[in-house]
Amino acid sequence: MASVESPVRLDSVHKTYGSGESAVEALSGVSFGFPAGSFTAVMGPSGSGKSTLLHCAAGLDEPTSGRVTLVGTDLGGKSETALTELRREHVAFIFQSFNLMPALNVEQNVTLPMLLAGREPDRAWVDQVIARVGLSQRVKHRPGELSGGQQQRVAIARALAARPTVVFADEPTGALDTNTALEVLNLMRELVAAGQTIVMVTHDPVAASFADTVLFLVDGRIVMQLADPGVEAVASTLAKLGAQAKRARGQR
Repeated sequence: MASVESPVRLDSVHKTYGSGESAVEALSGVSFGFPAGSFTAVMGPSGSGKSTLLHCAAGLDEPTSGRVTLVGTDLGGKSETALTELRREHVAFIFQSFNLMPALNVEQNVTLPMLLAGREPDRAWVDQVIARVGLSQRVKHRPGELSGGQQQRVAIARALAARPTVVFADEPTGALDTNTALEVLNLMRELVAAGQTIVMVTHDPVAASFADTVLFLVDGRIVMQLADPGVEAVASTLAKLGAQAKRARGQR
């Protein structure tokens, strides 16, 4: 794993979509370093720039201005090939759309990113991760034979099995029942304890309470941070910021 103090760093990152009258500023000068071996949740009202932050941090979207550093590499001016290689080596994603290969079974989907990166999967660890997300009985099933929640669990196992430096997760527990969601969040906590860095967008205060820090975004800016967040504190902060954002939009 790459040894970098902050494997993900944003410095004065702005992201504007469109131009002229129709321009929308999704991020307004975000600066933050995500420490190695930390679990950070990103929350905020709808349209606050959470997914844009995730996409810029992962090099999937290019900032309009500012700098993004991923595992010690400045992403500015990098070719798509160089970005793909960097992500393949160091990064895993858990998205709301599962992006599973329909022709491959559970086990093959989980090990595919490692094989593409030219690495031999650690079979014992792969089996353990598949067991932890509750799919040991389904390893030979294809995505079409699984429910939405089960497909999300395959996507989570795929991300975790590769032991990447950084995991970017967008609502990873959104499609899961409560018990599976807690199992997955506990597994993510264990990975953080082992030195991985997780950046998770979520609207769920329970999921956020598993993080070390919660960043609250409003209109593309980090307006608040909560360390060692409790469920109640997260929920009340989110409600307060949502009400403020609503009022502010009403006044424009």
